[in-house]
Amino acid sequence: MKLSTSTRKKFRISNKLKKVAKSNRFRLSIFRSSKNISAQIIDDSKKVTLLSASSIEKDIKDTKTKNKSELSKVVAEKLAKKAQEKNISKIYFDRGIYKYHGRIKIFAETLRKNGLEF
Repeated sequence: MKLSTSTRKKFRISNKLKKVAKSNRFRLSIFRSSKNISAQIIDDSKKVTLLSASSIEKDIKDTKTKNKSELSKVVAEKLAKKAQEKNISKIYFDRGIYKYHGRIKIFAETLRKNGLEF
């Protein structure tokens, strides 16, 4: 079966991160659609999702955000707050098929400002 270009790119980036992953760090995976953004912190050794945050959650959806960039900031702040409650401070940033630009870059910078290291 032949894989699409985007699928190959996603696997290539994720596998590079998994090879250098250490046991004291978790992977932050991002998904971005045309209207929403979601992220999850994953423990690859146990193959379990520890935390997640999304723009389609009810409390985030109720906030009056003007544009998608502000929505990315809100989701990142919520994820960082959840991570601090579970004492997670070091992660690997898995951007998937997306370039480190625009909403993905805003998301990452907001996480850094709120105490996550990657």
